[in-house]
Amino acid sequence: PARIQVCHYYWLEPAHAFETFRDYDIGLIALAFLQGSFAYGGWNFLNYVTEELVDPYRNLPRAIFISIPLVTFVYVFANVAYVTAMSPQELLASNAVAVTFGEKLLGVMSWIMPISVALSTFGGVNGSLFTSSRLFFAGAREGHLPRLLAMIHVGRCTPIPALLFTCISTLLMLCTSDIYTLINYVGFINYLFYGVTVAGQIVLRIKEPNMYRPIKVSLIWPVIYLLFWAFLLVFSLYSEPVVCGVGLAIMMTGVPVYFLGIYWENKPQCFDTNIGYMTHLCQKLCLVVYPIMEESSKPHGPEGKDNEGDEGKPINS
Repeated sequence: PARIQVCHYYWLEPAHAFETFRDYDIGLIALAFLQGSFAYGGWNFLNYVTEELVDPYRNLPRAIFISIPLVTFVYVFANVAYVTAMSPQELLASNAVAVTFGEKLLGVMSWIMPISVALSTFGGVNGSLFTSSRLFFAGAREGHLPRLLAMIHVGRCTPIPALLFTCISTLLMLCTSDIYTLINYVGFINYLFYGVTVAGQIVLRIKEPNMYRPIKVSLIWPVIYLLFWAFLLVFSLYSEPVVCGVGLAIMMTGVPVYFLGIYWENKPQCFDTNIGYMTHLCQKLCLVVYPIMEESSKPHGPEGKDNEGDEGKPINS
C-alpha cells in the first residue's frame, strides 16, 4: 500500500537535528560552508552583466532582492524535504540525494527528480557561461587579456571568442574525477577572489571617498563579509591543504601569462607578428570584430597597440 508522508519531523526536532555522527572539526565546518555555498554561486552573476541591463541602477537591486530570497526559499525547503524523508545515514550513503528521495517517495513518478536536477544544472551552466564570458570580455577590453577575447560576432553581437574560451576552460576542469574535489577547487578560488574584491571596495572607500557611487552601502557589511571570508579560507586551507593548494596553483598560472602579455612591453617583432596573425585567423573563423566604443573604453594594455584603427572594420575573407 502507498504511504503518504505528511509531516515526518523527527529529524527536525532539536534533540535529533543536532545529533552528531562524527567529532566536531572547525576545518570540516569551513569546508561544509564552502561546499554548501556552491549551490548559491549565482548570487553575483548579475554584477557581470550590468552593462546589458536596462536601467541597472533600478533593476539590478530589484533582481538581486527578488532572486536571492526566492532561490534560498526553494533550496531550504528542498533540503527540509530531504531531511524529513531520509535519515542522515541515508543522506550520507546516497550519491544523488534527489534521486534517492524520488525513488523513496514518488514511486513510478521518480523519473521527475533526475529531469528536474538536469534542468537545474542546465540553468546553472547557462548562467555561468553567460556571465563568465562577459568577465573575460571586459578584462580583454581593458587590456588585461588577449585582444581577441574583446571581440564580438558581426551579426549577433555576442562575445564568441570569450564564450569558446570559457567552454574550453570548463572542459579542462571537468577532467577531475571527484565532484567534491572540483567544488573545493572552484569554491576556494571563488571566495579568494570575492574577498580580494570586497577588500578593494574598502580601500577605494578610504582612498577615494568622493568618487561617484550609484549604489552605496555601509562599510560594516564588507567588514563582516571579510571576517567570514577569512574564517572560511583559513580553516579550509587547514583542513584540505592539498586541495586548496592545487586551487592556489591553478590561480597562480595567470602570473606568468600576465608578465608575458602585459608587463613585458618591449616584445620582439616576431612575437607581435605571430600574435597578430593568430588573432586575424581567429577573427575569420569566428566572424568577430572589435566593437566601436568610446575612447576611454578601448584597451590600453600592450595589445591595444596592435592593429590600431581597425576597430569596427569588417574582416576580409
